[in-house]
Amino acid sequence: MASLNVGNLGEYLREQRRNAQLSLRQLADAAGVSNPYLSQIERGLRKPSAEVLQQVAKALRISAETLYVRAGILDEKERDELETRAVILADPSINERQKQVLLQIYESFRKENGFEVSSYADDVAYADGSSFSDEVDATADGPRTADGSGASPKDHPSS
Repeated sequence: MASLNVGNLGEYLREQRRNAQLSLRQLADAAGVSNPYLSQIERGLRKPSAEVLQQVAKALRISAETLYVRAGILDEKERDELETRAVILADPSINERQKQVLLQIYESFRKENGFEVSSYADDVAYADGSSFSDEVDATADGPRTADGSGASPKDHPSS
Protein backbone atom coordinates (compact mmCIF):
# COMPACT_ATOMS: atom_id res chain seq x y z
CA MET A 1 0.00 0.00 0.00
CA ALA A 2 1.37 3.42 -0.93
CA SER A 3 1.90 6.02 1.74
CA LEU A 4 -1.03 8.32 2.26
CA ASN A 5 -0.70 12.08 2.33
CA VAL A 6 -0.81 14.31 5.38
CA GLY A 7 -4.43 15.31 4.70
CA ASN A 8 -5.49 11.69 5.00
CA LEU A 9 -3.50 11.45 8.22
CA GLY A 10 -5.48 14.40 9.58
CA GLU A 11 -8.80 12.90 8.52
CA TYR A 12 -7.82 9.61 10.13
CA LEU A 13 -6.79 11.35 13.37
CA ARG A 14 -10.04 13.29 13.48
CA GLU A 15 -12.03 10.07 12.98
CA GLN A 16 -10.06 8.29 15.74
CA ARG A 17 -10.50 11.25 18.09
CA ARG A 18 -14.24 11.29 17.50
CA ASN A 19 -14.47 7.53 17.98
CA ALA A 20 -12.68 7.99 21.30
CA GLN A 21 -15.24 10.71 22.13
CA LEU A 22 -12.53 13.27 22.81
CA SER A 23 -12.61 16.95 22.00
CA LEU A 24 -9.67 18.46 20.17
CA ARG A 25 -8.62 20.17 23.39
CA GLN A 26 -8.84 16.94 25.41
CA LEU A 27 -6.68 15.06 22.92
CA ALA A 28 -4.17 17.90 22.72
CA ASP A 29 -3.88 17.93 26.52
CA ALA A 30 -3.55 14.13 26.72
CA ALA A 31 -0.92 14.09 23.96
CA GLY A 32 1.01 17.05 25.33
CA VAL A 33 0.70 19.17 22.19
CA SER A 34 -0.97 22.52 21.67
CA ASN A 35 -4.60 22.68 20.62
CA PRO A 36 -3.85 24.86 17.53
CA TYR A 37 -1.04 22.52 16.42
CA LEU A 38 -3.28 19.44 16.68
CA SER A 39 -5.99 21.31 14.76
CA GLN A 40 -3.49 22.07 11.99
CA ILE A 41 -2.49 18.40 11.82
CA GLU A 42 -6.14 17.33 11.54
CA ARG A 43 -6.70 19.86 8.76
CA GLY A 44 -3.64 18.62 6.86
CA LEU A 45 -1.71 21.86 7.27
CA ARG A 46 1.14 20.40 9.34
CA LYS A 47 3.16 17.20 9.09
CA PRO A 48 3.89 16.07 12.65
CA SER A 49 7.11 14.41 13.75
CA ALA A 50 7.24 10.74 14.69
CA GLU A 51 7.48 11.79 18.34
CA VAL A 52 4.26 13.83 18.15
CA LEU A 53 2.52 10.98 16.34
CA GLN A 54 3.62 8.60 19.07
CA GLN A 55 2.22 10.92 21.77
CA VAL A 56 -1.09 11.28 19.90
CA ALA A 57 -1.32 7.51 19.32
CA LYS A 58 -0.72 6.86 23.00
CA ALA A 59 -3.43 9.35 23.96
CA LEU A 60 -5.84 7.72 21.50
CA ARG A 61 -4.75 4.22 22.54
CA ILE A 62 -4.01 3.23 18.95
CA SER A 63 -0.94 1.92 17.17
CA ALA A 64 1.71 4.56 16.55
CA GLU A 65 2.91 2.47 13.62
CA THR A 66 -0.45 2.93 11.89
CA LEU A 67 0.00 6.69 12.17
CA TYR A 68 3.57 6.41 10.91
CA VAL A 69 2.34 4.60 7.79
CA ARG A 70 -0.37 7.20 7.20
CA ALA A 71 2.20 9.98 7.59
CA GLY A 72 4.61 8.28 5.19
CA ILE A 73 7.24 7.60 7.86
CA LEU A 74 6.96 3.80 7.61
CA ASP A 75 5.94 1.53 4.82
CA GLU A 76 3.31 -1.19 5.28
CA LYS A 77 5.84 -4.04 5.64
CA GLU A 78 7.70 -2.27 8.42
CA ARG A 79 4.42 -1.59 10.20
CA ASP A 80 3.38 -5.24 10.05
CA GLU A 81 6.70 -6.30 11.53
CA LEU A 82 6.47 -3.71 14.31
CA GLU A 83 2.88 -4.61 15.10
CA THR A 84 3.84 -8.28 15.40
CA ARG A 85 6.42 -7.30 17.99
CA ALA A 86 3.97 -5.01 19.78
CA VAL A 87 1.37 -7.78 20.08
CA ILE A 88 3.96 -10.14 21.56
CA LEU A 89 5.16 -7.51 24.03
CA ALA A 90 1.62 -6.63 25.08
CA ASP A 91 0.52 -10.21 25.80
CA PRO A 92 -0.14 -10.41 29.55
CA SER A 93 -0.28 -14.23 29.52
CA ILE A 94 3.48 -14.67 29.03
CA ASN A 95 6.32 -13.32 31.12
CA GLU A 96 9.07 -10.94 29.99
CA ARG A 97 11.65 -13.66 29.38
CA GLN A 98 9.15 -15.66 27.29
CA LYS A 99 8.41 -12.54 25.24
CA GLN A 100 12.11 -12.05 24.61
CA VAL A 101 12.58 -15.65 23.53
CA LEU A 102 9.54 -15.48 21.25
CA LEU A 103 10.93 -12.33 19.61
CA GLN A 104 14.28 -14.07 19.12
CA ILE A 105 12.54 -16.99 17.41
CA TYR A 106 10.53 -14.59 15.25
CA GLU A 107 13.71 -12.81 14.16
CA SER A 108 15.51 -16.07 13.43
CA PHE A 109 12.61 -17.30 11.25
CA ARG A 110 12.55 -14.00 9.37
CA LYS A 111 16.30 -14.24 8.78
CA GLU A 112 16.02 -17.89 7.69
CA ASN A 113 13.30 -16.93 5.19
CA GLY A 114 15.47 -14.24 3.64
CA PHE A 115 14.08 -11.16 5.37
CA GLU A 116 16.43 -8.68 6.91
CA VAL A 117 16.46 -8.65 10.66
CA SER A 118 15.00 -5.29 11.50
CA SER A 119 16.97 -2.60 13.21
CA TYR A 120 13.76 -1.96 15.17
CA ALA A 121 14.56 -5.08 17.16
CA ASP A 122 17.35 -3.10 18.80
CA ASP A 123 14.85 -0.48 19.94
CA VAL A 124 12.43 -2.85 21.70
CA ALA A 125 12.47 -2.19 25.42
CA TYR A 126 11.03 -4.50 28.02
CA ALA A 127 9.41 -3.75 31.34
CA ASP A 128 12.49 -4.97 33.20
CA GLY A 129 14.65 -2.33 31.47
CA SER A 130 16.45 -4.74 29.15
CA SER A 131 16.13 -4.56 25.39
CA PHE A 132 15.91 -7.03 22.55
CA SER A 133 19.51 -6.29 21.62
CA ASP A 134 20.53 -7.30 25.16
CA GLU A 135 19.00 -10.70 24.53
CA VAL A 136 20.18 -11.54 21.01
CA ASP A 137 23.09 -13.64 22.28
CA ALA A 138 21.19 -15.00 25.30
CA THR A 139 20.77 -18.44 23.75
CA ALA A 140 24.55 -18.84 23.73
CA ASP A 141 24.58 -19.19 27.51
CA GLY A 142 22.95 -22.61 27.44
CA PRO A 143 19.62 -24.35 27.06
CA ARG A 144 16.46 -22.88 28.47
CA THR A 145 13.21 -24.36 29.68
CA ALA A 146 9.82 -23.22 28.39
CA ASP A 147 9.57 -20.59 31.12
CA GLY A 148 12.90 -19.07 30.08
CA SER A 149 14.90 -20.28 33.07
CA GLY A 150 18.13 -22.19 32.63
CA ALA A 151 17.83 -25.92 32.14
CA SER A 152 20.09 -28.20 34.15
CA PRO A 153 22.06 -31.05 32.54
CA LYS A 154 19.73 -33.62 34.12
CA ASP A 155 16.87 -32.07 32.10
CA HIS A 156 18.58 -33.15 28.88
CA PRO A 157 19.02 -36.91 28.29
CA SER A 158 21.78 -36.28 25.74
CA SER A 159 23.97 -34.61 28.41
